[in-house]
Amino acid sequence: MKRILLFLITNIVVLLVLGGVLRLLGVERLLDARGAGLDYWALLIFAGVFGMGGAFLSLALSKWIATRMTGARVIEQPRTPAESRLVDIVRRLAREAGIGMPEVAVYDSSDMNAFATGMRRDQALVAVSTGLLSGMERNEIEAVLGHEISHVANGDMVTLALIQGVVNTFVIFLSRVVGYVVDRTVFRVERGHGPAYWITAIIAELVLGILASLVVFWFSRRREFRADAGGARLAGRDSMIAALDRLRSTVDYEHLPDRMAAFGVSGRAGVGIARWFMTHPPLEERIAALQARA
Repeated sequence: MKRILLFLITNIVVLLVLGGVLRLLGVERLLDARGAGLDYWALLIFAGVFGMGGAFLSLALSKWIATRMTGARVIEQPRTPAESRLVDIVRRLAREAGIGMPEVAVYDSSDMNAFATGMRRDQALVAVSTGLLSGMERNEIEAVLGHEISHVANGDMVTLALIQGVVNTFVIFLSRVVGYVVDRTVFRVERGHGPAYWITAIIAELVLGILASLVVFWFSRRREFRADAGGARLAGRDSMIAALDRLRSTVDYEHLPDRMAAFGVSGRAGVGIARWFMTHPPLEERIAALQARA
């Protein structure tokens, strides 16, 4: 309930701030002088509904989407001793983290990876790859599961959706304002929308979307350090370091689909500008951060 309230408050604040900034900058007077008659508040509400609504709709469907994109099978009844151990580990870690028992799933992939998702911390989904189960020691598996359970306990999925919704609102709103400005002040369109509005709005939305994604990726990287620390608390620091070191040693492996990348325990590496678009910090930095903890 607190997170939903935060979502509503954040959305309202974004709408008010955007409207106030545009008034202070004189954009409204400029458009009115050109005969634009742009209804800021209607546009703000439209941007907020679609920006925030889209982000939270995606979160609400995240478990369904994740299982179908990865082919994960939810363990209703363990079929093997390995699945029984997996369910038992998740149950114990969830209890220690103070959250409800998540659904546990396994998906077929040689990639050593795992992910957690879900709209509610007491009804989440934790999935692991067959590659992780066969390629890691038991203590390392526990550490990876502790990492994912920590994501759920920290409410990272909801917070990421909040941030995504905020940046979506900015992008939708500002791209259309830019389209109006260009249409009215450059091409002198007095009524309706000319071609310049639609072309400019699309280009502005693409550019602003790329810039806004930097904020989302930055938060995604920061939350990985917190989840590593949580995994270390639940399964032991040495085990968490060993698990990350094991992931570092796997040079050639498959990855989660791009839409699920931010929810995995590890992600693609990048250099230069590509580092800004990484969902996960380099494994070396994550290991160093754990080693530096007392």
